[in-house]
Amino acid sequence: MERSNYFEYYVGLSALLIAGSAAFFSVFGLSKLFAGAALSVIVMAGSLEFGKIVGASFLYRYWNKIHTWLKIYMTVGVITLVGITSAGIFGYLSNAYQGATIQFEKQSTTLLYKEDRLEQLEEDKIYLKEELEQSLSSLPDNYITAKRKLREDYNPKVLELNDTILKIKQEVGDLKVGLIETGVDVGPAIYLARAFNTDIDTVVKFFIFILIFVFDPMAVSLVIAYNRILEDDNVERNKVNKLFTEYKSNKPNRKPKRIEKKKKLKRKASKIKHGEDDYLITEKTERKKQVQKGGIAGR
Repeated sequence: MERSNYFEYYVGLSALLIAGSAAFFSVFGLSKLFAGAALSVIVMAGSLEFGKIVGASFLYRYWNKIHTWLKIYMTVGVITLVGITSAGIFGYLSNAYQGATIQFEKQSTTLLYKEDRLEQLEEDKIYLKEELEQSLSSLPDNYITAKRKLREDYNPKVLELNDTILKIKQEVGDLKVGLIETGVDVGPAIYLARAFNTDIDTVVKFFIFILIFVFDPMAVSLVIAYNRILEDDNVERNKVNKLFTEYKSNKPNRKPKRIEKKKKLKRKASKIKHGEDDYLITEKTERKKQVQKGGIAGR
């Protein structure tokens, strides 16, 4: 089957991009996990990432030539490094998600607290009103001054509660507006969480697991595929070189014939130059004979 001239470059570029991206996310994810020695972790993880790619290529190329124990060790090592890379990617994406949602979570927590406080104040207001009604009903009807005194005592408390309730309602409204603005960064996650009737953390965790499941394994697979393409190209190139060599070895050598032809032409030119050409020699002989015959006839 004929392959595109650029296909091997596409595969190689794809392998390089995916493997490089996986290495970047993994290295910086591990550096976040071990923040106390970030530079050392970056150097170590970067070396391991490069070794993983080279190890996978080596295993593919020399699978039938290396010792069994080396084969087992390198296979386990590559698989383990794939797992480490996946863990690093998980850490990097989790950290990015937490950075994007930390303000959203703060505002959500504050909103919940304010709503609970508002509900409690509403209950306190109802309790004060009920208490005032009970106190008024306990007094006789002719205790007008006492009833007025009770109302005057309760009114400041009720007014204070109303002011507090109004203030908290304003804060709740501001928090809801802020949540809408902050939620733009995590809007898709919120929508999916509502669609599947679950929380945002579960949705994000699910997508991160999907990403790490295909990310690094796909990079290693494309590296192996690129090695296979290079191997096939080498086989085809060797076949072409072999056919060309066989053609050259079986091709008739016309060089001696050309040399012989040149020699003949050179000899002929030399004869013509010195009057030794066969045609000229024959013509001279005929003239000589005619001269001799003419002499005999004249006598």
